[in-house]
Amino acid sequence: MPIEHRYADTDACAHFLAEELGPDLRIAAPLGLGKPHGLLNALYRLTGADGSRSLRLYTALSLTRPQPAPGLEQRFLGPFLKRHFGADQIDPQYALDQARDALPPNVEVHEFYLQSGALLHSGSAQRSYISQNYTHVARDLAVQDINLLVQLVARREGPDGVRYSLSCNPDLTLDFLRQVQIAGKQRPMCVAVVHPDLPYLSGNAEVSEAYFDVELRPETSPPLFALPRSPVDLAEYALGLHASALVKDGGCLQVGIGALSDALVKALLLRQQDNTMWRRALVALDRRGATHALAGWMGGLAAFETGLYGASEMVMDGFMHLQRGGILKRRSWDNLALERASASGRLATDVPGGHYLRGAFFLGSRELYEWLDATEATDPDAIDMCAVSNVNQLYGDHQALAMLQRRGARFFNTCMMATLLGAAASDTLDDGAVVSGVGGQYNFVSMAHELPDGRSVLLLRATRQVRGGIESNIRWNYAQTTIPRHLRDIYVTEYGVADLRGKSDSECVEAMLAISDARFLDALCAQAKAHGKLAADFVIPESWRKHRPRYLREALLPYQQKGLLPKFPFGSDFTEVEQRLLPALNWLKAGGSSWRGRLRLLRAALRPGEPAAGEQEALARMGLSAPGRWSDRLQRRILQTALRRKL
Repeated sequence: MPIEHRYADTDACAHFLAEELGPDLRIAAPLGLGKPHGLLNALYRLTGADGSRSLRLYTALSLTRPQPAPGLEQRFLGPFLKRHFGADQIDPQYALDQARDALPPNVEVHEFYLQSGALLHSGSAQRSYISQNYTHVARDLAVQDINLLVQLVARREGPDGVRYSLSCNPDLTLDFLRQVQIAGKQRPMCVAVVHPDLPYLSGNAEVSEAYFDVELRPETSPPLFALPRSPVDLAEYALGLHASALVKDGGCLQVGIGALSDALVKALLLRQQDNTMWRRALVALDRRGATHALAGWMGGLAAFETGLYGASEMVMDGFMHLQRGGILKRRSWDNLALERASASGRLATDVPGGHYLRGAFFLGSRELYEWLDATEATDPDAIDMCAVSNVNQLYGDHQALAMLQRRGARFFNTCMMATLLGAAASDTLDDGAVVSGVGGQYNFVSMAHELPDGRSVLLLRATRQVRGGIESNIRWNYAQTTIPRHLRDIYVTEYGVADLRGKSDSECVEAMLAISDARFLDALCAQAKAHGKLAADFVIPESWRKHRPRYLREALLPYQQKGLLPKFPFGSDFTEVEQRLLPALNWLKAGGSSWRGRLRLLRAALRPGEPAAGEQEALARMGLSAPGRWSDRLQRRILQTALRRKL
């Protein structure tokens, strides 16, 4: 059935929806990239201007451009953000207002996953947050009487008429509408907002024209939100190298996003492309051979011959790099292909085709979006974007196939903190403030325990910078838990690997101490002994006391100097001058977080030292070549101090 209502004007479409659905809008919108910001902003404006109306939005991961603070941060980020995102980028206005606690009284926004750290100080966001496993969102949403679903889509016309691709977000749309039908609820009005640059992915992500009630094709569309590529430091590389030895050839891989994931992907590529140097780097990091011992029975030390299969709720740049590097290549098949193989007496591996990557949503760089588009054109079976229920769990009619696909699975996720007894805090701080959300982490951790040879691997930095110094991310206990201790499995820090599965409490404590920062060992050990979880005569091995940043630098510096561990492993969105500015600005930010640090900065500013190489270009980039005002001259002096500091 063709769509009856088609619009090119966003405001006109919003007015039609408001009149058609009445004064109370209950909207569902995808997480991340799939949100049509223009239409949501128009509906938000309509509601805010009319107190007789109300709007309740259910979504997650509302992406906004960074809001730099005045001063040096604005001078650096302002031009970069304009260049990277473009002048036509649209932020969701409700998200900006919610961050300021300025939502109108007739608007509610409920998210199950927040942009990391962005809403820690928003009272309305903290109160309205819904804590859910990713796979439970559709079920819970189906009883909320949603009357409008809006989604960014790709559009294609062919001999059979118009088809749409849910593209970046089949994750919850497919499951949600199915759950609505199961619950006997009225199907919401569904709006397809066409974006010309969104990759058209077929397969499970493709739906017919009848799937939607309204089509909005704006005359102009803002550029797709593209994440800037992050730098990776030596501690993160150390962590990635340890983790890369746990991956099994012929196995399955799930990985998240961020610097730790980039470090893991780069380490996997090094294992494949320069195996000798990769092994030497592992030896340099871990002369005790603990990682090698684990790799011997859990992962591997050889390059990948069979290759990996990807099954990850989020498809990100790392999978693109692994495919290009010849690692992501093991293909799997759908139920129909397996049924045909079984009926003909053939093995599944005899069936042609199949995909090497299954995901529920994608988000990353513009290069990723171009790769997805090109892959669909040349190899349409390669990538299977589908419902999150088919990615994040084993239950249902696809269980047998999922277990076959995910043999040798290694599910890598990050966490904020871990306890000596093996619990993890990944989304919420001690006082209950939500940093991000559970997402699919619990799904993958529990799934790893259900698979015969699956393992969950949680990655975390051993320490973190806080106001006034550093703290250990490995604690005796923590008030909030994302992963309970009974699901403890593997933890990796820059200092090594802790295998906790099936171990006693005392064995877990020792394993976690062995990957902790040496500066916190004595206190952690004393706490464990005081609570009776560690023998009173336990003595910390001297080798653990070398777990300090200086040791990591000494171990990995030769490999960094050879160009094997670049600051930006997959290219940078920053210019060369901006890349020189980044360490200086980060140093200033860290130093300004405490009064002692500010005092050190002041002393250094009084004696900034000799001009640094490239200093004039850096000052020009920051608009400080010839400052006129006193405040600008002060910023120039502070920046010069950071640029001239001795590393």
